[in-house]
Amino acid sequence: MPQIVGLSTSEGTRRFAERAVRERKLPAAHFRTAPGDLSVSSLGLGTYIGAPDGPTDLAVEHAATVSLSSGRVNVVDTAINYRYQRAERSVGRALARLFDRSELRRDEVFIATKVGYLAPDSESTRPLASWVSEELVRPGILDPKDIVRDSHAMSVPYLEDQFRRSRQNLGLDSVDLLYLHNAPDAQLTEVGLPEFLRRLEAAFNFLEAERAAGRIHFYGLATWDCLRVPPGAEGHFALSDAVRVAERVGGSDHGFRFVQFPFNLSMPEAATWPTQVLGKRAVPLFEATSHFGLGCFTSVPLLQGQLSRGRSHRDGLSAAQTALQFARSAPGNLAPLIGQKTAEHLSENLALASTPPWSPEAFRAHLT
Repeated sequence: MPQIVGLSTSEGTRRFAERAVRERKLPAAHFRTAPGDLSVSSLGLGTYIGAPDGPTDLAVEHAATVSLSSGRVNVVDTAINYRYQRAERSVGRALARLFDRSELRRDEVFIATKVGYLAPDSESTRPLASWVSEELVRPGILDPKDIVRDSHAMSVPYLEDQFRRSRQNLGLDSVDLLYLHNAPDAQLTEVGLPEFLRRLEAAFNFLEAERAAGRIHFYGLATWDCLRVPPGAEGHFALSDAVRVAERVGGSDHGFRFVQFPFNLSMPEAATWPTQVLGKRAVPLFEATSHFGLGCFTSVPLLQGQLSRGRSHRDGLSAAQTALQFARSAPGNLAPLIGQKTAEHLSENLALASTPPWSPEAFRAHLT
C-alpha cells in the first residue's frame, strides 16, 4: 500500500467541520477544538473489538468509510495490536479509498494509533506463537528482558519497529497522534516508579525525535486504570509526572498533548473522583487534564455494548445514544471512541451528531 503524506491541520479540520455544518446541517457544537487548534468531531471511531478474520476486516473498513464519508466523524482511533494488526490495515484501506476518490483530504482527518503491546501479525505466514521470537527477538529488535507481563514493552528499538509497521499498515507516512498503549498500567507495578519514569523519558525522547522528523504531530498516553485510581492506590500514576518528563525532554513546546481513558455511565470516575493532585488539591482527572492543557479521548462509552441494552431516554434518544451523549457531553472530553460495525449501529450512533451535546448543567444532572 503506498504511503500517503501529511497530517491533520487547523485549516483542514476546520474545513471539514464547516462543510459538515453547512451541508449536513450539523450543530457547530458537534465539533471541539483540540490541541494544535484542530477541529475534531465529538464522536470518534474506535476499532478495538472483533475477530482477526476477513469478514471483520470488511466490517471495520466499511465502518471507517461510512463514518468518515458521512461528514460526522473525523477522528479515527486504532492500535497495532488490535485484531493482530488487521484493524490498522482495515482503516488504511478505507482511508486510501476515500483519499483516492477525493471524498476526504488527509489534512481533514485526525488519525491516532498506539504501540506497546506485543502485536503478532495474524496475516503472516509465521505462526502467532513464534512471531514475536522470530520477527523481533532474533533480529535484536526486542530484548526479552524488556517484556513485561509477557505482553508489553516500551524499549526504544521496539517502539521504533512497531511505529514503522503501524505506518505501513495504515498506508500513511505520518500519524496525528501516537499513544504509548497502557504503559503505566502494564509497567508501573512491575518495575516501580523510578524505573518506569526512566523508561518513559527514553520513550518520550524517541517520540520527540519522530515529531521533529514530521512522522507524528503529537503523542500521548492511552490508559486504563492508572489515572483514575486515587493517589496511594496500587497502580496510580500522577499525570504531573508525565508532564514533567515531557517538559524535560521537549521543553514547553513538547508534544505530549493527549490522554485516553475509560469513561461512561458506569465508569464516571474521570469526572467525579479526585484522583490527580494539583498543588495541595486532589481533583478529578478531567480537571487535571484541563489544567495541563491536554486533550482527552475516552474509551468504552457503551461498556462493550452493555449500556446499549437499557430503555430509551426521555428525550427520544436510544439507550446507546444516551450513553454516547453522556460521554461526549462531559466538560473536557473531546470525543468518546465508538466501535461500530453493523449498519444498524452505524446509523444509530452517527445520527447523534445532529443533536447538540448536553449543557454542563444537564451533564451534571446525569452524574447522580
